[in-house]
Amino acid sequence: METVIFILKNFVLVLLEVMQLAMLGRAIMSWFDHGEGTVSTFLTFVTEPFILPIRRLCERMHWFENSMIDIPFFITMIIFMVLQTFLSVF
Repeated sequence: METVIFILKNFVLVLLEVMQLAMLGRAIMSWFDHGEGTVSTFLTFVTEPFILPIRRLCERMHWFENSMIDIPFFITMIIFMVLQTFLSVF
């Protein structure tokens, strides 16, 4: 049982790391590509399902409406970092 938990925990940690890298890549590509390239499209396709619930919550609550920065993106990154830290401790 401990082996299964260990493997599952490490799998989630790797998944969180990959998602953080994909989101970082998406942020960097947004400066240059503006969403038209295949890499940008792929990174958006991979990361948007995680960002979308936060984005909808912010829209529903009218948070950050006039912000020039994509705040839900940063909130999602922070959630990933907190989860990764929490799982690393245990």
